[in-house]
Amino acid sequence: VAGVERTGPLRTSDYVHVEHRQAVAIVTLDHSSDRNALSLSMIQALTEVVGTLASDGGVGAIVVAAEGPVFSAGGSVDDLFEPKAPLDEMYAAPLAVTASGLPTVAAVNGPALGAGMNLAMACDLIVCSPLARFETRFLQIGLHPGGGHLWHLRERIGRQGAAAMALFGEVLDGEEAAHRGLAWRCVSEHELLEVAVNLASRAANLDRSLAGRVCASLDESATVHRATDAVDLEVPAQQGSMGRPEFATALQRLRVQ
Repeated sequence: VAGVERTGPLRTSDYVHVEHRQAVAIVTLDHSSDRNALSLSMIQALTEVVGTLASDGGVGAIVVAAEGPVFSAGGSVDDLFEPKAPLDEMYAAPLAVTASGLPTVAAVNGPALGAGMNLAMACDLIVCSPLARFETRFLQIGLHPGGGHLWHLRERIGRQGAAAMALFGEVLDGEEAAHRGLAWRCVSEHELLEVAVNLASRAANLDRSLAGRVCASLDESATVHRATDAVDLEVPAQQGSMGRPEFATALQRLRVQ
C-alpha cells in the first residue's frame, strides 16, 4: 500500500495471515473461498493470533482486515447445522479483540454479516469502503442475535438504530454506516487499508500501557450515568499517569516551547 512502510515478517495460517508494519499488526481473514465465514477453525486461528499479538511488546495496535470481496459472511452454515463447540465459544474471536488491551481498527472492504459484524464492532474504530454492507441477518434466519451483537449496535447507533437493523432488516452500505455512526469513516476501496493502518499507527506510537488504560476506561465508562461517577472513574487513572516519567518529559517539552 502506498505511503505505508512494510516491516517485519509475514506469518500465515490456513485462515489468517499477519503482517507487521512497524508497531501495527494487520490481521487479515484469508479464507475467501468460504467468504471468510467464522467457522470454529477461523475463530480458533483468530483467537490464537490476537492473543499472541497482545503479549508481543512490539505491537502497539491491530488492524483487522479481510481478503476477497467479503469481510465476513458471519457464522459458518456448516457449524450451525452441526455445532462443533458450545455456542459461547463461537464468539471467542471478537472477545479476544476487545480483551487484547490494544487499540484496534477494522478495515471493512465488503459485506459484514451477522457475527461478521460482531468482529468489526469489537474494534475501537471501523473504517469502511463504499462496498461495505452491514447486515445483522440473525432474525432473517430465525435466530436471536448473539455474541453481544445488540449491545454493540446500541452502543454505536442507539436503540432506534439497533432496532432498525436487527428487527426491521435495515442494511447499511459504507457511506450510510459512516453517516449513522456505525463506522468512523468511509473511504475509497483503494485507500481503505492505508487509512486504517495510518489511524492505527497514531495509537501504536502512544505509550502502550497508557493507551491500554484508556481502552479500559472507555469500556468502564459505559456503566457510568452521572458526571460525578465519571470523575471518580477517571481521576485515579489520570493520577497514575501523572506519576509516569513519560508525562514529566512531555510536560518539560511544553514548558520550553
